[in-house]
Amino acid sequence: MNLTELFQRIPTLQTLGRMDLDVSGLVFDSRRVSGGEAYVAVRGTKADGHTFIDAAIEKGAVAVICETLPEHRKDSVTYIQVKDASKALGQLASNFYHNPSEKLALVGVTGTNGKTSVCTLLFDVFQEMGFRCALISTVEYRIADQVFPSTHTTPDVVRINEILAEALEQGCDYAFMEVSSHGIDQNRTEGLCFRVAGFTNITHDHLDYHQSFEHYLKTKKRFFDTLDASAVAVTNTDDKNGSIMLQNTKARKVSYAMKALADYHGKVLEADFNGMLLNFNGKEFWTTLTGKFNASNLLLVFAIASQLGFDESEVICALSRLRRVNGRFETLKSPGGIFFVVDYAHTPDALENVLDSINEIRTKNERLITVFGCGGDRDHAKRPEMGKIATRKSTLAVLTSDNPRSENPSAIIKEIEQGIEPQYFSKYTAIPDRKEAIKMAIKFAEPKDIILVAGKGHETYQEIEGQRHHFDDREVIQELLTLMGK
Repeated sequence: MNLTELFQRIPTLQTLGRMDLDVSGLVFDSRRVSGGEAYVAVRGTKADGHTFIDAAIEKGAVAVICETLPEHRKDSVTYIQVKDASKALGQLASNFYHNPSEKLALVGVTGTNGKTSVCTLLFDVFQEMGFRCALISTVEYRIADQVFPSTHTTPDVVRINEILAEALEQGCDYAFMEVSSHGIDQNRTEGLCFRVAGFTNITHDHLDYHQSFEHYLKTKKRFFDTLDASAVAVTNTDDKNGSIMLQNTKARKVSYAMKALADYHGKVLEADFNGMLLNFNGKEFWTTLTGKFNASNLLLVFAIASQLGFDESEVICALSRLRRVNGRFETLKSPGGIFFVVDYAHTPDALENVLDSINEIRTKNERLITVFGCGGDRDHAKRPEMGKIATRKSTLAVLTSDNPRSENPSAIIKEIEQGIEPQYFSKYTAIPDRKEAIKMAIKFAEPKDIILVAGKGHETYQEIEGQRHHFDDREVIQELLTLMGK
């Protein structure tokens, strides 16, 4: 594609060089230049792309898009100055891949908890209804039956457009995408055309990055602020911040709720570990998913599918055939009768939701043992809060490691302990080694007891001192059950 086509609808401040020049691709990491690309000098959180302009040219970049023109320039290279290179990158990526998000129905889901579940359930519902779809999630990227490993909750905007373009080539009609606060803040959704945007909830998380809850909230809101009038914004009115998301949006506003009045209203009629009987807008159905938080997730799926023009009864039929999302309230029963729940819950709100769901289902004759930790190099404020929740709502809490990363696991546990109230001091123990912690929980458990292993869910690794080691909670549970004969 030549630079003139690439810059359609994109304002520039200054251009030096040929605009009829063809470029083979877009690159914003100088190390990935192979020759013939346009290099976009983005100011990142850790490095400034302007520093690497010369390196990109040496490796073969034929055009440079930047906010500040370099003092020394090469005649053979075209330089284009823009006001914001990060935002320009998104618009350029859309143009380079011929604006794929305008040609299929792109749905974005944001919020603290539930993004992965909702997007995966949407993908499964639409596949169930006979459509080819794409999925961009924390767990994986999927194009119809093809599966690719995921690297970020929201990948970079060039990769997003590449995936969407490939999805179009593969005959996909819909794409479902998690939209993280990091992705919004770093303009990774810039230039994308969303047909529907969904909001799950917002609680304290990622404050290591955003520094304050207010900034985190405003970042999430920005996703809805940028929607155009042809889009639909679907928000959760059970969350007090749901209405804030819609304050400045041009999109058509639609609500869903399990408690409050809303356009789409849901109710849990019955629930056990095998599933729930739900009522959505007067229509009853059974699902194998469990927990009120999953009922809310399903209600958002129902609302989005309905807003995309599908008959509510058809959507309900597809919902009733859904299976559980890996690592989200995934259940397992041992031969000896111990019941396990593996869940990704790694925020205070998510952990409380899972524990509340289990406590609502259990008869209280069984004990509830919770194994959990908190990730290293992440938000410190949520650690004591999770300690308080786990010890309040469990018979026994086993504090352990999640992904300690560069931090000392024992130091993380000490921060978790700070939130535990004195009356619950006897209800917890700390074992930094995650496998040993799970082993201890199994050893303590008796038939019919419930063990929640929280925090990692679908993850199959543990990151310690910068290195990833294979670790799958589900595999470890099975291994220990066999070893211990329980």
